[in-house]
Amino acid sequence: MSLDNLKSRNVGVQNYRLLDLEPTPSTGWGKFTRVVRRSLKLELLVGLKVTIREMFKALFMGDMHAVKYPFEKLPISPRYRAIHEMKRLLESGHYRCIGCGLCEKICISDCIRMDTRYDENQRKEVSEYTINFGRCIFCGYCAEVCPELAIVHGGRYETASEQRASFSLFEDMLTPIDELKNQKEYPGFGYISPNADENIKPTPLAY
Repeated sequence: MSLDNLKSRNVGVQNYRLLDLEPTPSTGWGKFTRVVRRSLKLELLVGLKVTIREMFKALFMGDMHAVKYPFEKLPISPRYRAIHEMKRLLESGHYRCIGCGLCEKICISDCIRMDTRYDENQRKEVSEYTINFGRCIFCGYCAEVCPELAIVHGGRYETASEQRASFSLFEDMLTPIDELKNQKEYPGFGYISPNADENIKPTPLAY
């Protein structure tokens, strides 16, 4: 386009729109009057049109995009590594942990502590088992190395605590007896057989 054509072009034909830009006020009173004038023109509502539309859908049409946490929670993947769970045997209700100590040995964060003892049937049982969630990085090595699938990662992911060293005891992670029928199983290598109680044998304390 030549310079003459540029100067003589028809702005209306080119679909341009001329804006009557007012100078920016330099005084406080000028800024205040500009705010009042723009508010009376409802320019604020024009900018909030999308927000008001989505809010109307959420309140009156049930089209809610947000989750009302903690009353509502999003589903998580079964492979998500959250707070540990200790599983029980389905037949007897006894915990599956045989006290081998592999989870304590393989823990790279050194956050698992375990003590064992013999019971009246000369079977090694866990007397104390704690996991320091202040150090745990939820790598999943303890669940992978467990030969009895006694420890797995569950779906409870709220780990907030008022203490820096947050411990979880064995009884807190163990499946409650009244919820044993709803205990989730994890099929695969090392899956618990139906007669697992009969196959358990006494193991030496210094395993």
